Amino acid sequence: MSLPPVSSETLGHLSDEAPQAPEAGKGKGPVKSQSPLQIAFGRLRRDKVAVACAVIVLFFVLIAIFAGVIANAVGVETGPGSPATELDYLGDGMPLNGPPHYGFDPNHPFGISPSTAEDNLAQWLYGCRTSLTVAALSTIVASLIGVTMGLLAGFLGGIADRIISFVTDLFLTLPYILIALIIAPILNERFALKPDIYPQAQLWSLVAILAGFGWMSVARLVRGEVLSLREREFILSAEVIGMPTRRIMLRELLPNLVAPIVVAVSLMLPAFIAAEAALAYLGIGITQGESWGQTISQATKYFKTYPLYLWEPLIGIVVLVVALNLLGDAIRDAVDPKTRR
Repeated sequence: MSLPPVSSETLGHLSDEAPQAPEAGKGKGPVKSQSPLQIAFGRLRRDKVAVACAVIVLFFVLIAIFAGVIANAVGVETGPGSPATELDYLGDGMPLNGPPHYGFDPNHPFGISPSTAEDNLAQWLYGCRTSLTVAALSTIVASLIGVTMGLLAGFLGGIADRIISFVTDLFLTLPYILIALIIAPILNERFALKPDIYPQAQLWSLVAILAGFGWMSVARLVRGEVLSLREREFILSAEVIGMPTRRIMLRELLPNLVAPIVVAVSLMLPAFIAAEAALAYLGIGITQGESWGQTISQATKYFKTYPLYLWEPLIGIVVLVVALNLLGDAIRDAVDPKTRR
């Protein structure tokens, strides 16, 4: 059975109706390549909770940076010679004006502290600066130690890995609060008669304690990542061509560890803020200068008669720590969506 002949007009008509392949460059356009960090940042921007927490954290960071400017603009100060020292007091050391006893005072919107007559708003502003400074410095130092230890243990292996793992486990078993209690009287005896350097000595000793007992989690995380990356083709190729060990660790391994390090840092910062407040509450932290933990330690004596004095630094710590923890969880989910529940 033969098919009937088909005219050229019919073939031309069919060719006009046939679906045409889309030309290159039309439609949606070329797909733009993105790095893993760009993809994670895009996920983070679409997370409303993460954006809200980032705004809260930025608010506290700006307060810490411009604490002195804000205090001068509002007209509040703290420490000896404060305008609040001229206020009258009741027989039990409670202020005569300002909340919660005699309503709102525009000159001291957060009230004034009992007995010491310091402005609570100024204490809160400078306490925020102290807490964030200690936490940020401790996070930086702990991250540097942890990344270095993890890189060396994971890449070198052998005896180096065993020694570093032993040191890590040893530090995990040491009670850092007990060591802080030992260091505090040593500092008091050595620097108490040197008021010009005593606050700096307290700050850096606190940073040393927090960072010295906070690097182990980063080291373990980095070590595990390096062990998985060490057998990849690009690392083996670098070893075959004779690339130096330091160059392999810094140029090949370290860029691939940015995401887990960022996640670890984002979760380490709120832990150090809470730890600084806890140590200051125990009288171990910064006692010369303003600190949220020091204010809480003083405010517990007046909780029944002056609860506002305690709630102000406590609310600041809770809001900042919760915001940082939620932001850290969001960063972890953005970097690795498999961890999302």
